[in-house]
Amino acid sequence: MTLHADVAELLAAAGIPGVDVDEAVADEHVRWSAYRHIVSVIASSPSRNRDRAIVATILRDPVEMVAKSAVVALVDEIAMRTAGPAEFREWASGLLPEIDGLEGEGHREFIRRRIRDWLFHLHVQDGHVPTTAELAEVTDWMQRTLAEGSRSPAVLALLAESGRRKKTRNVAENRARSRELRAR
Repeated sequence: MTLHADVAELLAAAGIPGVDVDEAVADEHVRWSAYRHIVSVIASSPSRNRDRAIVATILRDPVEMVAKSAVVALVDEIAMRTAGPAEFREWASGLLPEIDGLEGEGHREFIRRRIRDWLFHLHVQDGHVPTTAELAEVTDWMQRTLAEGSRSPAVLALLAESGRRKKTRNVAENRARSRELRAR
C-alpha cells in the first residue's frame, strides 16, 4: 500500500473526518498529529482486535521517528487503560512481531523498553514493592513517573533512596512526606 492509502485507511478506521490526507502525506508533522488523533480514538475503543493491524500500518510510515512516536503513544494510552499487567503483557506481545519489523534497532528497543516500563508500573500498581535491583532496570522516565504518581509509601521511600536522578529522589521524598498521602 502507499502512504496515502495507509493514512486514509487509518483515518477511516478511526472515524476521523476532515483531515487533508494529501497534506498529511506531504508533511510529517501533520501526519504525526493525525496519527496522534487516531491513536487516541483507537485506544478509547473497548476492542483491542484491530490494534496489531493499526500498528503494522503506522509502522509502514517512511519516517521511522513518526511511526515510533505514534506506536509509543498507543502503548502509553493502552497501558493507562489496562486492567493489569497480565492483560497489558498479552496485548503487547501481539504487537512485538510488528515492532520487530522496524529497521532502526534504536526505535525497536525504545518501544520494547517502554512496554517493559509499563509492565513494571502495572506490577507496582498491583501492590508489588520493587527491589533496588528491579528499580535500576527501568528508565529514568518510569522512575520519575512512579515518583510523581505512586501512592505507596514503600515505593516512594525506595525511590527517595535509590532513584537514579536527584530530581526523582526529591519528588519521591517530598511526596512521601505529604500530608495528603499520609491521610489516605
